[in-house]
Amino acid sequence: MKQVEKSIMREVIIIGSGPAGYTAAIYAARAALNPLMIASSVEPGGELMKTTEVENYPGFPNGLMGPDLMASFQEQAERFGTEIMFEDVTEVDLTGDIKIVKTGNGETFEAKTVILTTGAAYRELGVARERELSGHGVSWCATCDGFFFRDKVIAVVGGGDSAMEEANFLTRFASKVYVIHRRDSLKASKIMQQRSFDNDKIEFIWNSAITELKGSPKLDGVELEDTVTGQKQDLAIDGLFIAIGFDPRVDLVEKQLQISDERFIKVDGRTSKTSLPGVFAAGDVIDPTYRQAITAAGSGCVAALDAEHYLSSK
Repeated sequence: MKQVEKSIMREVIIIGSGPAGYTAAIYAARAALNPLMIASSVEPGGELMKTTEVENYPGFPNGLMGPDLMASFQEQAERFGTEIMFEDVTEVDLTGDIKIVKTGNGETFEAKTVILTTGAAYRELGVARERELSGHGVSWCATCDGFFFRDKVIAVVGGGDSAMEEANFLTRFASKVYVIHRRDSLKASKIMQQRSFDNDKIEFIWNSAITELKGSPKLDGVELEDTVTGQKQDLAIDGLFIAIGFDPRVDLVEKQLQISDERFIKVDGRTSKTSLPGVFAAGDVIDPTYRQAITAAGSGCVAALDAEHYLSSK
């Protein structure tokens, strides 16, 4: 990794990493923009660092581990000259022609453009061993991991549209899908509710909260607590999909950029252009719908091209 120089004016600073950030870095570096990527000191590489086997990323017919994929992204970005800092950005001023970026170690950087790829964090249940069993029976992504549960009994926790979409999708693989919800009615749209009620493979467990994850080294069940009576019971399952929402990481910029009602950074149509000139965004921080590595990578490419065109126009 190159030694990062503070004094020079940057053409591009990328805040965040993951598929969007690394792809933006690859394209920006190949365009001779000498990008600086400031990745997180805690979770560089994004959500894929928590994923075990990735089988749906094109070009890898035998699949690979999420961290290995991110290591390849990083290696490719560095090969073309991207400078990478594993620090946390604590403050930005994006309103002027020159963008100011400050990090937790007290350094300040200036750039003509900034690309935001800060991602979104899936909400967790907050029960013991949740992280430990991630990738070992616990997942936040049905389209990523559903294939691994063919003919298995699994559960989805949540009551919104996302939970119903996950449950219905998972019936393609699983022999049975429980939907665990802490209330006695769903927040999902009526059409999504009805689709789930009509699916013979889906069974609802109402007024229930998960209090314990069981099994080692893989999940083999959960403990449920009735939210009305407090009574507890065990439920044997092979997999658990958590669909209780996710939070785009916009705290850094929400007072400077336009943010959607769902709290994602607003961009102009299919571009990566935000409400401020010279500021672009890509990946899960702009995407409430797909949240896949391949779509994030594609939007990272868009952001780098948009930044290049912006700089050329100046």
